[in-house]
Amino acid sequence: MSKVVVFGSFVVDLMARSPHLPVPGETVKGSVFKMGPGGKGFNQCVAAHKAGADVVMITKLGKDSFADVALGTMDELGMTKESLFYSDDVETGIALILVDENTSQNEIIIVPGACNTITPEEVAKIENVIKESEYVLLQLEVNQDANELVADMANRYGCKVIVNTAPYAKISDEFLSKAYMVTPNEVEAEELTGVHVDSLESAHEAAEYFYKKGVQKVIITLGSRGVFVSSDGREEIVPAFKVEAVDTTGAGDAFNGGLLAALSEGKDIWEAVRFANGLAALSVQKMGTTPSMPKLEEVEKFLKTH
Repeated sequence: MSKVVVFGSFVVDLMARSPHLPVPGETVKGSVFKMGPGGKGFNQCVAAHKAGADVVMITKLGKDSFADVALGTMDELGMTKESLFYSDDVETGIALILVDENTSQNEIIIVPGACNTITPEEVAKIENVIKESEYVLLQLEVNQDANELVADMANRYGCKVIVNTAPYAKISDEFLSKAYMVTPNEVEAEELTGVHVDSLESAHEAAEYFYKKGVQKVIITLGSRGVFVSSDGREEIVPAFKVEAVDTTGAGDAFNGGLLAALSEGKDIWEAVRFANGLAALSVQKMGTTPSMPKLEEVEKFLKTH
């Protein structure tokens, strides 16, 4: 098993469930409120860690009570805290999450806080971690200049860069050229490429856009339709597992964390996607983001029976 890194966000999730999502100006009486660890980077790292990966989380926290949510979770799960940074001036990030308890659809507002202030000096301190790793997984929920520096560093040492292009933001061709693999969902893929992805043919067209930028492998998640995979001339849509979703929040993070874990174990991209699909299918059957990530043995059992 190779070492891997998740460089990204931590925020505290503030989640409320209600009979329907409010329209502008409407107040809706909710049924459930939960607070817990979240952020795309942290969710993905927890998913990879619980799935058996030797993974390091790199993020930045404030010096406040919300930071304790991250630290307590990492202690509870036995995750290393060697590459955490702290801001004296900016608070730990938060996410306001509204979930429709009937459809499981959600609306989310992210305030990244401290993890949007990662400095070049802090990136320089993780050089040895990157140097020793086979993959680094990035998202777009931290300040992009830090992502650019990490991608440069990874390329320098032969560490493969996986970019999960969420939440959508404009990124440069130069940044894309440093990515070994991209993992947008269909909405992000359309925003980035201009191609409406609704079939194998249109997914192929979107993949060609990424290939022209220098990306080597393309994965596009398509929700309940499955996952489009393009690798070494082979392209397929890998079907999603059919399960009854309770909360779809964090499903993409579960997939990306599972993918990273599987790749770190030496699985090929097709095996890795099936593993990640299974992990994501299990995650949506529980409430929450980080707390919903399944353990390795749960994923293996699910895959044997599906």
